[in-house]
Amino acid sequence: MALRKYKPVTAGTRWRVGNAYAEITTNVPEKSLLEALPGTGGRNAQGRRAMRYIGGGNKTKYRIVDFKRDKKNIPATVKTIEYDPNRTAFIALLAYADGEKRYIIAPQGLEVGTTVLSGDAVAPEVGNALLLKNMPLGTTVHNIELQPGRGGSIARSAGTYAQLANKEEKYAVLKMPSGELRKVLINCMATVGTVSNSDHGLQSMGKAGRNRWKGIRPRVRGVAMNPVDHPMGGGEGRSSGGHPRSRNGKYAKGEKTRKQKGSDKLIIQRKNGKKL
Repeated sequence: MALRKYKPVTAGTRWRVGNAYAEITTNVPEKSLLEALPGTGGRNAQGRRAMRYIGGGNKTKYRIVDFKRDKKNIPATVKTIEYDPNRTAFIALLAYADGEKRYIIAPQGLEVGTTVLSGDAVAPEVGNALLLKNMPLGTTVHNIELQPGRGGSIARSAGTYAQLANKEEKYAVLKMPSGELRKVLINCMATVGTVSNSDHGLQSMGKAGRNRWKGIRPRVRGVAMNPVDHPMGGGEGRSSGGHPRSRNGKYAKGEKTRKQKGSDKLIIQRKNGKKL
């Protein structure tokens, strides 16, 4: 993808680095794959604020994305590459041979007119979805299932991918985007390639108003609050605030936050290099 550096004709464009959207081919989404997406303003079912710093922003509609890729052995042609306001990656509109249309997460390098397939043992080419057991070692994959038939849940954001490092009896060993090595059932589906929009993290908003358009309100620092509002608040002058911690007093640095999970036994090596 390409980034666009703006000329400083206004204060908001002085530091803005935006997406050139060179891969995008249309700005009109497929109507049959849209759903209403009402804003919550951070409120729960009782109308009380459950999340701070959420509210406002432009209206958006949800694009129904196919994470399961369960339409097997039916060729599909890529019609468009589109922007999705609800995720960092681009999405691709597929038109299947039987007339059905579906959105998928667009991998890097997928072009309009390309034919993609989904099946248990199709060719491991960019955009194709198949079982991990039928992929060659070293393949880069995304949209990876954790349980067969449940749909992809790993490596779906912009620029992410995992690499197939090894195959064992029941499991495939994947090197995750974080560097973690973990086992995944070998009968799970995954899509070949790297997720599109890999330079997403290099963008700069340029002004606070662009975040307001996205529904993100200004975030107040803990050290700027009063002691009654935050453990790091208060003090005479500009005090350090003490050890970084959350509003509830939970340490923000150095403390383990992951709870014991059943899938811990499937993790071979943590992202910090420690082996289990």
